[in-house]
Amino acid sequence: MTFLYYTTMVFFMMLCALLCFVILIQESKSSGLGASFGGEASESLFGTSTADVLKKFTAWLAVIFFAACIILSLWTNAIGRANQAQSMPFTLENTESS
Repeated sequence: MTFLYYTTMVFFMMLCALLCFVILIQESKSSGLGASFGGEASESLFGTSTADVLKKFTAWLAVIFFAACIILSLWTNAIGRANQAQSMPFTLENTESS
């Protein structure tokens, strides 16, 4: 289970890097970093609607990113609780009297 968790974390980090890269290559109002990677040449290479494709791809990556954040948060919480339960040297008993 630990191997699967760390493998998922590695894929999540790669998703973060890909999302950052895709956001940075998009053409901004002042041409930004998108112009560094070809600007107009990349539009002719991938077609005339490259900006629309990048926007949709970015949106899907963002949805996957948020879903992965939630899933990894819940998974990390469950692992932490399991480790905490294993490390407790004693059990708590109900001391309430009826």
